[in-house]
Amino acid sequence: MNLEEFLRAARTEAEAALLRVLPEAGTPLADAMRYSTLAGGKRLRPALALAFHDVLGGSGAPREEVAEAAAALELVHTYSLVHDDLPCMDDDALRRGKPTCHVVYGEAMALLAGDALQTLGFEVLASRPRGAELAARRAEAVLVLARAIGAGGMAGGQALDLAASGHAGAGPGAAARLREIHEKKTGRLLAAACELGAVLAGAAGAKREAVVRFGASLGVLFQIADDLLDVTATAAVLGKSVGKDEAQEKLTYVSVFGLDGAVAERERALGETLALAAGLEPEPGLLAALAAWAGHRDR
Repeated sequence: MNLEEFLRAARTEAEAALLRVLPEAGTPLADAMRYSTLAGGKRLRPALALAFHDVLGGSGAPREEVAEAAAALELVHTYSLVHDDLPCMDDDALRRGKPTCHVVYGEAMALLAGDALQTLGFEVLASRPRGAELAARRAEAVLVLARAIGAGGMAGGQALDLAASGHAGAGPGAAARLREIHEKKTGRLLAAACELGAVLAGAAGAKREAVVRFGASLGVLFQIADDLLDVTATAAVLGKSVGKDEAQEKLTYVSVFGLDGAVAERERALGETLALAAGLEPEPGLLAALAAWAGHRDR
């Protein structure tokens, strides 16, 4: 299976799982949750979890329940996007080619939809795959995700990002601050997606640690590519507003290193991620292809 086939199959599994776990339409809150979650997207985080679950031998649990556990990552990711788009944060009007949640449902309902998506993600992860024999893995999975999105992870990275807005120039220590922002804001959740697949498969020790290192490196690579796309892509292609990083004077790889320097940083990060992939697969395969795609995608 090549990368395109894998991503298409994983997206299909994730979409079906999301439809099973989301609340039924019919209330403003449920409608807002479904609107944002089912608006499309790459479903990269569930795909990573499924990839590592399968590569590391699987869990023997029903496939639909494994897919639902992986889909919990998409619920949490979507919550972060809904909140990130709010006027008090990035104040964005376009996401995945559609008006953002608060534009359609209002700020208060969007805030509640994000809250509910986060808690639903943990509810799903705490209950799938079912069975007493997998209880320890479920508990570990919840811990992995909680650590990834809290003050030491995604939320902390977003706080650092907000604090750095208006200070886009290089300056002393800018590169180190930038890397910390990206490692926490984007890298930790992508690393958690990879680790979740390892946890569900029962992997431990050095193998699990190698998976986490790959995921963290992939996250930084993914964010560098995002910074470049904000400068080089169009809203029609990207499906979200572009040029906002510069307008808000955000600390990005382009603002710190310049366009050519950011491209060089992307290639350095890609090489690092490919080297980590080589330690996890006997020859260049799915993980190497994921790294190459993350670094050179066009949307």
